[in-house]
Amino acid sequence: QVQLVESGGGLVQAGDSLRLSCAASGRTFSSYAMGWFRQAPGKEREFVAAIVAPIVWSGGLTGYADSVKGRFTISRDNAKNTVYLQMNSLKPEDTAVYYCAAGEGAIHLRVEAQYGYWGQGTQVTVSS
Repeated sequence: QVQLVESGGGLVQAGDSLRLSCAASGRTFSSYAMGWFRQAPGKEREFVAAIVAPIVWSGGLTGYADSVKGRFTISRDNAKNTVYLQMNSLKPEDTAVYYCAAGEGAIHLRVEAQYGYWGQGTQVTVSS
């Protein structure tokens, strides 16, 4: 069982930066791939970024949606059971509820159904 708690959302202006954090419970954090998804009003939830489980690949392999590539960076601190999403050059279209997710083992990082655990979400609002 894994419990995920996101933090770091807020209201910012276009061009600003935010860092989201997701703290995970449990002792097997390194067994889980970690992902960030987002859902904007009236839209389906979409993949943002993910990082593989260290037991699968120790080099910190990551994946990003094209819309955030070059602006967002996902990282994980396995000693702190925490995954981060550094968001730079934010745009109004980045406005959404951002969800942290955990999927055990080797999963398809971009596939929402591969993640078995989800946080409650944190709101990010970017004004123009």
